[in-house]
Order: sequence, then structure tokens, then C-alpha cells
Amino acid sequence: MKIFIGSDIEGVAGLSTFEESGMQDTNKYQWACHQMSKEVAAACRGAFSAGANEVVVKDAHAYGRNIIIDYLPKEAMLLSSNTNTPWSMVGGIDENYDYLMFIGYHDAAGSDTNPTAHTISSRVVTKMTLNGKLCSEFLLFATAGAYLGIPTVFLSGDEGIATRAKEFSPTIVTYGTKRGIGNAVISKQPELVIAQIEEQVKEALSGDLSRHNVELPEHFEIVINYFRHFEALSKSYYPGAKLVDPYTVKYEHDDYFEILRFLHFTI
Repeated sequence: MKIFIGSDIEGVAGLSTFEESGMQDTNKYQWACHQMSKEVAAACRGAFSAGANEVVVKDAHAYGRNIIIDYLPKEAMLLSSNTNTPWSMVGGIDENYDYLMFIGYHDAAGSDTNPTAHTISSRVVTKMTLNGKLCSEFLLFATAGAYLGIPTVFLSGDEGIATRAKEFSPTIVTYGTKRGIGNAVISKQPELVIAQIEEQVKEALSGDLSRHNVELPEHFEIVINYFRHFEALSKSYYPGAKLVDPYTVKYEHDDYFEILRFLHFTI
């Protein structure tokens, strides 16, 4: 059983601001890197306990150089830095993986469940929808996994994304690390989160795993609302894209990889 784990930082326990996620190199950012590493390590341990023989962790936050590899079990592998491909936050994934997980994820741009909610870029995108649904990074890349035939079995992150993930896959096992209240966050204790991620990953990989399979739609429509009108104008020149209004660009395709390619060049 081969597992791919995508890891972000804004959904880990204890983090409540973008500054803590590395927009400023503060002591709290260094702490968040340790917590991100510990939560990912817990997921790895849970996967190995459930019978995985290979686990690859993708450091998917910003430049992909946040996870401290020493925390990971010796059997796990770390994919750090960016692949610079349309696969983006799951760069390096392919059809040879059996299951996909997401650790440290956060809710979507346009939501109010986490002060650090965003989709891909907090500086560029105010809101994104995929086939009419508010689009998170989880939705983008769980769909990418499903496109390759890889089911997503587990997600940890803020309670907003833990709830929203069920819209994509009702059987996914999710774990909420914290919840937002306005510009604040109330978080579970980091050590409790680490222990429960390990246990719930084992649960996610138990029983009839075909329950995690999802059927993708035959057509995809992605709509991006940009912060600045001139960014929308510029991106509307991508082949096939349409400027819906001064701040909004729409793109449609039957092949989901073309959606990923569009995002690669427009955000």
C-alpha cells in the first residue's frame, strides 16, 4: 500500500495568522514548522501501522521547505521544494499511489471559518469556485487525486475544511484541529492533535477502502475572483478563458488536467 500525503501549515494546531505561516520569519513560524512536521509524522506512523509499505510526504506550503525531516519515521520519504508543474500541491503524485491524505489544511478563500483561509494565494484570489462550489486547495487536489484514480481517505485541518471535505467525499475521515472565531482561533492542544491524527489515519485505512472512491463529473468549470481588476484582465488571455466581469475569469474543460494547467498559469 503506497500513500501520498500532502501537507500544508495553516491548518495545524495553534496557528492563527499568516505571519506565523512564514510571511514573516518569526519564532512562531519556526514553531509552526515543528508542529507541521509532528502532525505529518503522526500521519506517517498511522499509515505504517495500518499496513502501508511506502509513504511519501509532499511539503506543499509556499516554497515547500518547511517540514523538518528528522521528525518523520525512518521509513517515510519527504518531497520538498516545488515541482513547478500543474500538479502544484500534489506535485510528484502519479497513478502508482493507492491513497491520498491531506494534513494541516485550511478552508477556502471566501469562507469565514479560519483567519488564514485562502485558495492558492492569499494575495491574488478573493474567491474561487469549481462547478459552482466554493473551492479550497483540498477540493482542487483531492479532485486531482481522483482524476488519477487515487481516493482521498483522510484530512486534518481547521473545522471548516474538515466539514467541507465531506461534500467531496462523504466517507473521508476528517479531524478538526481548531476553529475560527472572527479573526481569532480556538485550538486543540498540539500533543492531543498529534495523537489523534495517528489514530484516525489508522481508522481511515481500515475496512473496505473502496468506500472512499468518488465519481468525478464529466465537465469542469472554474471561476476565479481576483483582488485586482488588471490581474483578471491579464489572465483572461489564457486560451479558452473568459472575462466574466472586471474581477472574474472563467475557464471550462472536460479534462481536469486542463483545469490544473489553467491554474498553473493564472495564479
